[in-house]
Amino acid sequence: MIVRTTDEITDTDRDVTSPNGNWRSKRIVLAADGAGFSFHETTITAGTVNEFHYAHHVEAVWLVEGEGTLTDLETGQVYELGPGSMYLLDGNERHRLEPRTQMRMLCVFNPPVTGKEVHDENGVYPLLTA
Repeated sequence: MIVRTTDEITDTDRDVTSPNGNWRSKRIVLAADGAGFSFHETTITAGTVNEFHYAHHVEAVWLVEGEGTLTDLETGQVYELGPGSMYLLDGNERHRLEPRTQMRMLCVFNPPVTGKEVHDENGVYPLLTA
């Protein structure tokens, strides 16, 4: 059994900020924890434009705070997001998040993320082993 709080993760190697400072991810569960997935609390700064592509992961996201839009960059479909919205990236979709207010979301990745790695803007998020 694993029990931890986000306060325990703050300012540790599980507390990751993007190079441009647009988002911060607290890596609550990682590959080394042996759960078969990773679980993160991520905040994205209001007024930023963020393009993501997780080439090697399926990701489920539940937005618990904030509002903005999610754009599927392959189809052009735009989705309005608010508290309680969930989206699933099961086809490694390139997507853009544009928060109008700060977003706080809970994210599950499979296969699990291993630590501090961050994806690059070309969609290379390395599939790493535990």
